[in-house]
Amino acid sequence: MFENSRASERVLLISVDTGEFDAEESIEELSLLVETAGGEAVLKMIQKMPCINPATYVGSGRILDLKEACKNNWIDLIVADDELSPAQLKNIEDITDVRVIDRTMLILDIFALRARSREGKLQVELAQLKYSLPFLTGRGKELSRLGGGIGTRGPGESKLESDKRHIRRKIHALEEELSQIEKRRNNMRSRRKKDGVISVAIVGYTNAGKSTLMNCLTNAGVLAEDKLFATLDPTARRLTLPSGRSVMLIDTVGLVRRLPHKLVEAFKSTLEEAKNADLILNVCDASSEECSKHLTVTANLLHELECDSTPVISVLNKCDLVPDIYDLPVIGKSVMISALNGEGTERLLNVIEETLPKSHVRKKLLIPFDKGNIIANIRNDGAVYSEEYTENGTLIDASVNINYLDEIKQYLL
Repeated sequence: MFENSRASERVLLISVDTGEFDAEESIEELSLLVETAGGEAVLKMIQKMPCINPATYVGSGRILDLKEACKNNWIDLIVADDELSPAQLKNIEDITDVRVIDRTMLILDIFALRARSREGKLQVELAQLKYSLPFLTGRGKELSRLGGGIGTRGPGESKLESDKRHIRRKIHALEEELSQIEKRRNNMRSRRKKDGVISVAIVGYTNAGKSTLMNCLTNAGVLAEDKLFATLDPTARRLTLPSGRSVMLIDTVGLVRRLPHKLVEAFKSTLEEAKNADLILNVCDASSEECSKHLTVTANLLHELECDSTPVISVLNKCDLVPDIYDLPVIGKSVMISALNGEGTERLLNVIEETLPKSHVRKKLLIPFDKGNIIANIRNDGAVYSEEYTENGTLIDASVNINYLDEIKQYLL
């Protein structure tokens, strides 16, 4: 959408306020999305209507205002704050003589910019193709140079059908490839579960500081920018808790208000990292006036992913920018932190440890000198706090995996 002259692309935002959601807040978010994609939101137009016009999205009078505004302000692109039908998109373009995209197309464009991994690129391409397919309908005339007569198919219709077949074949091929990637991802999850690896998923509204938190806790080196969807691909890193216990910390794709269902479907395998996690960190920007709404957005998606039984810690980030601690509709426990300067992260690690299912216990053991492999096993899967050599063996104070206790019960003190 914004390939050429990204910085100079002049955009007009349009929205219809039917009372279903806060149109003012939604169009402000749309403006940020346009900025993220490289455009400049020059004008914003909101029309209050009982329902959306099925032909032109906005009312018949407002569409003429739209045409005039585009002409007077050198508008290059119109972005609608809803999903448009093929007919609506075509009609607005015909009347205003300006390119038109909708909210979903814009988010897909940003996703295409941000995807780095093979899986991320495939997911974006699949979502784009599925979304664009209906928009080919009715464009047979445009696709033909000669046109078709009455009662004949004509080359235009043939070109349209050819394009549709090509897109459907491509969709099928992408689905097959993603299916194989998803199988590998599921196998990795199963192996982690079998090996007793505990996973903690970071979820939250985009630009809340998830990547900064990931870097702060694990030195992951993940890109962290003050932009929506700065990172798209999931990242997994080992995190060591205060007791010495290790867990897998997994970053996931950021969320936005009214995230199109098609995108949730496209990124389901990525988002399912949250569904299969032992613990979820719901990161939110505490300095944002819309913090409570962002928490609600995440809570709704977690419910959609069937994560209701998974424990959640609400991580209120950027607390250094908040003058006073205030009440928020948090899910589960909450911790105030600043991922940028590390404030509150020590408490966060302690709360993570308290909340995770108990898999280790602290014990004292006397291990014979010829059973050194036991100490190595304990160290690999837990932590050794102290070690002392005695006449009868090595005396250790350690955090031991509960499943390992049966094998070493004769060495317990």
